[in-house]
Amino acid sequence: MTTERSTVPTPLERKVVLYRNGSVYSAADPLATAMVVDGDTVAWVGSEQAASSIADSSMEIIDLRGALVAPGFVDSHVHLTETGIALDSLQLGGVRSGRQLLDAVAAFQGDGPVLGHGWDETTWEDAALPGADELERAAGGRRVFLSRVDAHSALVSASLAADAGLAGLDGYTSGAQVSRAAHTAARREARRLPDASLRAYQQRALTEAAENGYVALAEMAAPHIGGVDDLRLAAAWNTAPGEAAVPEVLPYWGELATSEEHARQLLDGLGVPVRGLAGDLNIDGSLGSRTAALRSGYSDEAGERGSLYLTATEAGAHLAACSLLGIQGGFHVIGDAGLDAALEALELAAAEVGEQRIRAVGHRFEHVEVADASAIEQLARYSVTVSTQPRFDAVWGSNGGMYQQRLGDRSRSMNAFASFYSAGVPICFGSDSPVTPLRPWSSVRACLEHHNHDERISARAAFLGHTRAGWRAAKYHNPMAGQLVPGAPASFAVWDVEELMVQVADGRVQSWSTDPRARTPLLPALDTGADPVCLQTVRDGLELFSSPALRS
Repeated sequence: MTTERSTVPTPLERKVVLYRNGSVYSAADPLATAMVVDGDTVAWVGSEQAASSIADSSMEIIDLRGALVAPGFVDSHVHLTETGIALDSLQLGGVRSGRQLLDAVAAFQGDGPVLGHGWDETTWEDAALPGADELERAAGGRRVFLSRVDAHSALVSASLAADAGLAGLDGYTSGAQVSRAAHTAARREARRLPDASLRAYQQRALTEAAENGYVALAEMAAPHIGGVDDLRLAAAWNTAPGEAAVPEVLPYWGELATSEEHARQLLDGLGVPVRGLAGDLNIDGSLGSRTAALRSGYSDEAGERGSLYLTATEAGAHLAACSLLGIQGGFHVIGDAGLDAALEALELAAAEVGEQRIRAVGHRFEHVEVADASAIEQLARYSVTVSTQPRFDAVWGSNGGMYQQRLGDRSRSMNAFASFYSAGVPICFGSDSPVTPLRPWSSVRACLEHHNHDERISARAAFLGHTRAGWRAAKYHNPMAGQLVPGAPASFAVWDVEELMVQVADGRVQSWSTDPRARTPLLPALDTGADPVCLQTVRDGLELFSSPALRS
């Protein structure tokens, strides 16, 4: 399908638009079929009959023909440059053996380095990985960097390993797979690219997001991922004059602060505003690469318990410093031992600056995949927002999947969405793209179809977690963001849907009535086997994406 993108209009070009003959997801009128947008603001929502009475020749009138208008999605955890590289590089999600991976490398065209993403040996019949010399030969001497699906380890060729100086670094062996410090050094060497290339990759990611109904993305930048220059390029999209309109970037910077003064120096040195010193400041790694820190060992590798990159004392000093400055702090944390360190850090910070100051700032923890009831209770006590990725469960949570391979029976209690909600833990959703694709309705469906029935939540709870909650998690300045009511920002998407209904997760705390007379806004039926198709994405009244089908 061809797409159209619009450059930022002047104020004189911004007009009133009436959307009618569809369905509008609005708390102001759950049965609304029409909406008026005036510039960057939702001016009115209401019935088709009322729309007929207010329509006039000065408006652009869009006949929705049954389509759904809903608040635009917010992805609460992405990596723009990495996403763009993954979209435009060698796709390895479909390979099922080391031999197939080598064949894909050999077939990759071009003279430059071979960059790829998405291999997952847990889906292979034989999990044996190719060697560094084999990659070198397959690539015809070109340097190779192939990121694992979780982006916490990679396969590298012998020449790249030499150029990056990996020998002797933590996480480097004689094989092709690198993790921890060696992975960081290899990634830095592989993406040593000019700013123009990095910017093009970011634009590729932003275009992908707009075409899938996202109006904002939380960019989780960090020194070990792309560095300050990458962060500055990402933040610049919010102020780029004359550029094509793109989703808003909500930038975070994951660097450890040792004191209030140090935190202030870090922020001043960035040269761009960020929403906090949070995001991918890693307390631990990932389950797929066996670097997530666990209380007891991995089921499929005896003696391995993952890696702790920060101590509780270091993490506590960071949270205290951020709290004193009144900014969000936080960490990437996945394993239960990693979460133990993060929770101890909360206690240490509260002892230093006071519990109320910790709660008021609204710190955020990313992922939090392995959490027991006690940990969840403590997260609620300190009002920590959990930014999690529903598609992780959909991809790896099934019987015999990667989670079960790595954790055995412990995998059943992972990604405890319903438990978070019932305990009052603020929760928001994202993709961790490129780890999972920018497909928001697939994330909503994953919440409904969680492999553990006890942790399923309703479509409405999942939808709110992926829209309004994303703005709240980022402490966005406009409290009306993420809803379609008069006076709210005109940030929304239009969807071609097969059927609208009220969906519930049976027996869960976040259930709603299935009776439309309960005046609950309708959402797309997600049991049809296909996601809704995005027809238009609008942020603050500016069109980011439009399908020709919208106005045909």
